[in-house]
Amino acid sequence: MNRTGIGYDIHRLVEGRPLIIGGVNIPYGKGLSGHSDADVLLHAISDAVLGAVSKGDIGTYSPPDDDRYRDMDSSLILKKALEIAGREGFRLVNIDSVVIAEKPRLSGYYRAIVSSVSQLAGIPESAVSVKAKTNEGLDSTGRGEAIAAYAVVMMEK
Repeated sequence: MNRTGIGYDIHRLVEGRPLIIGGVNIPYGKGLSGHSDADVLLHAISDAVLGAVSKGDIGTYSPPDDDRYRDMDSSLILKKALEIAGREGFRLVNIDSVVIAEKPRLSGYYRAIVSSVSQLAGIPESAVSVKAKTNEGLDSTGRGEAIAAYAVVMMEK
């Protein structure tokens, strides 16, 4: 049996934080604000995994008001989501994702992000797709105030 899940996340860009996308530190003058390290891509993928197996969202397992999760590495959130799915008898087959950011340009980081996500998710690089888009100057992402991500996953039982 196959199941699909979709995930979404958005975080504001702020001074004084590192920019981490897909587990990769990207040199930029701003980073993402959030309770954890605010990795929008790993958060979207984690939510997609949990959604595919009908187990809620990452806030259910890492509440933003719980200080135990402050500045947490988002790879641990993904690991937890995959463990939950595994207990339900599911394994991750593939990931298709989109990161929405006006700046910085992410094209130079595709290989590193795909490699990182592949390793963290335990699937081959050929099963990970990461695309970057802009919002053409529209809304908070388009004005460079935030970065967002969508992810779709296929899970197999």
